Amino acid sequence: MSRPPSSIEALIELMARLPGLGPRSARRVVLHLVRRRGQSLVPLADALQAVAATARDCVTCGNIATEDECDICRDPRRANGLICVVEDVADLWAMERTQAFAGRYHVLGGTLSALDAVGPEDLGLPRLAARIGAEGITEVILALNATLDGQTTAHYIADLLAGRVRVTTLAQGVPVGGELDYLDDGTIGAALRARKPV
Repeated sequence: MSRPPSSIEALIELMARLPGLGPRSARRVVLHLVRRRGQSLVPLADALQAVAATARDCVTCGNIATEDECDICRDPRRANGLICVVEDVADLWAMERTQAFAGRYHVLGGTLSALDAVGPEDLGLPRLAARIGAEGITEVILALNATLDGQTTAHYIADLLAGRVRVTTLAQGVPVGGELDYLDDGTIGAALRARKPV
């Protein structure tokens, strides 16, 4: 049985480490790329090289950028007094996909965790507090995951900023198009607590 050349095996192993790809999927992706070298593999390699050379964290919010500040932080229209605090860049990108938020962000890069020895300084919380006065922030929206660590972090931030700025959180509950029978108990409970008049 013939095996792929070692350089291709190495690429398969690297691809298999990516989220959502296991060894089989990685093998299929690499085979597709190799078969279409001109249309897929070469442009992908060029794009990866460009990103490796230019990608960095935004010094203001923690988003991924190609300059010191990301496009969101440089946009004067986004300086409207709102900061949305998210756990990860993927959460920021999810918020941006909705086109429902026109303020700025603060990416924590994780959540407080005593077990993992992650403290406030590790998440840039002193930097967040400093941004409140420097950027004229009037509201901080906490868009953290509904996990124990996410909620602990949200409470810590609310206490940290108490009396300085309005702190709100995203609503939780039944998703649009969701059926009660398929929801977990925690989601139904959150929906009941966040009920509103019709």
